[in-house]
Amino acid sequence: MIKVMIVDDQKIFRQGLKMILESQGIDVVGLCENGDQAVKMLSVYKPDVVLMDIQMPVMNGVEAVKLMTGVPVIMLTTFHNEAFITDAIRAGASGYLLKDTEIQIIIDAIKTVLDGGVQMSSEAQQVLVNQFTQIPNEVYDLDLLTEREKEVCLLVAEGLNNKEIAEKVFLGEGTVKNHITKALSKLELRDRTQLAIHVLKSKK
Repeated sequence: MIKVMIVDDQKIFRQGLKMILESQGIDVVGLCENGDQAVKMLSVYKPDVVLMDIQMPVMNGVEAVKLMTGVPVIMLTTFHNEAFITDAIRAGASGYLLKDTEIQIIIDAIKTVLDGGVQMSSEAQQVLVNQFTQIPNEVYDLDLLTEREKEVCLLVAEGLNNKEIAEKVFLGEGTVKNHITKALSKLELRDRTQLAIHVLKSKK
């Protein structure tokens, strides 16, 4: 069973989300009211995925995600703000969704980031693409990649995880991971999120 920790300063929201997720087979192992508490309790609750708000007292979500290594974090917030989105992804978040997102999409996002994927709302995707338009195009030259690497990268941009990509292109998960690692190196990118942004930009 997937273990999730919810971090939000609104008690009603975190308790309500806990009830909904648990009714769908997700094990909510911990509830925290701010980023500082979440960082301190991470080793206690040992979640597989963290769902975290951005605007919180004591320590906000962006500051917290910088300190939470080894676990994927999905920002779940009411704020569709360019600065928040950019800061959250740069800090290391694996996803960015709005709180009014359908519960099934949130559950799918949990599974996606757990498998190494990235999950963004359409609004967040567009903001990130816009943020990266100032980066020189030569850094993002897809011609540096082999045809197989391009194929895998396009599927990363669609939000597929390694297992889904492997099934789609008839490769082993390890091979898919190697293609992604090589693509990141050739394109001088840090992670799958930047890779997805790059592909989305190249298709514009």
